[in-house]
Amino acid sequence: MIPPRQVRMDTLTTTKRQLALDALLADDSTFYGDLFPHAVQWHGELYLEDGLHRALRAALQQRNVIHVRVLDLDALTPVPRSTGPATAAIPVQPPVPDPRRA
Repeated sequence: MIPPRQVRMDTLTTTKRQLALDALLADDSTFYGDLFPHAVQWHGELYLEDGLHRALRAALQQRNVIHVRVLDLDALTPVPRSTGPATAAIPVQPPVPDPRRA
């Protein structure tokens, strides 16, 4: 649901310590996953959550920009307590059915 956007490679902060070279060099490394890396923006920083191999591959190809799906947590600001209904006024929602039990 989050469209990819261009991000400069030097603005990404990695969150993984290790890199699996077999995943980096595999021709079908994105066959079962998303084509775009995933990042989270928190307090103005972009953290690369998934797609380190794709980002490294782009860097090795001398690319300065990569398309990334960014979840912007900075845009999700908390609602002030003085506005909106009290928690007790919100109706209880039925639980979401487990798709594995269908």
